[in-house]
Amino acid sequence: QVQLVESGGGLVQAGGSLRLSCAASGSIFRINVMGWYRQAPGKQRELVAVITSGGVTNYADSVKGRFAISRDNAKNTVYLQMNSLKVEDTAVYYCNLDARGYRYWGQGTQVTVSS
Repeated sequence: QVQLVESGGGLVQAGGSLRLSCAASGSIFRINVMGWYRQAPGKQRELVAVITSGGVTNYADSVKGRFAISRDNAKNTVYLQMNSLKVEDTAVYYCNLDARGYRYWGQGTQVTVSS
C-alpha cells in the first residue's frame, strides 16, 4: 500500500507563488511516475504536471513556463513550484503516483488564487 501526503496549498494573490510538496510512503516501486492533477469546481480532474523516476517531465499547456515539477527520489517526494499564479489556477491539487499498473492519490490540497 502507498500513502501520499500533500502540503503547501493556500491562498495567494494573482501573480504570486506557491510550492506544493507530496511525500510518498509505503511499498513504492522505484520505477514510477509522480505528478500533480487538479480539479476546479464543476470541472473534471486534469493533469498539471508529471515526472518520471528518471526525471522526464510533462506539463499541461496552461502551466508551461509558470510551473516546475521536481522530485527527490531518496525522499520519495515530488514538488510543484507554481509561479505567476492566475485566478484560473484555483483548484484542489491532487498528488498522484503511478507504478506497476497501480494508481494512488493523495487527499488533495486547496489552492486559491485571488484577483
